[in-house]
Amino acid sequence: MLSDFYKDDDNNTIYRIDDLDSKGKLLFSFDKIHILNLWTDYPTKFTDEQKKIFDREYPFWADFFKDRI
Repeated sequence: MLSDFYKDDDNNTIYRIDDLDSKGKLLFSFDKIHILNLWTDYPTKFTDEQKKIFDREYPFWADFFKDRI
């Protein structure tokens, strides 16, 4: 079961979604339609624009995954 969409900060573009049935998934959406999983989709399934937005809004994760680029 997924939670409602929410933002970590009102100024963010990205919505977060919690998977209430499992632990460890980090789910995101840019449009409330397509859901991306940080662990399996970053950065290969992000568009260039989505990656730029994600890296700006979540610099910790951009640094964490810098070797994937």
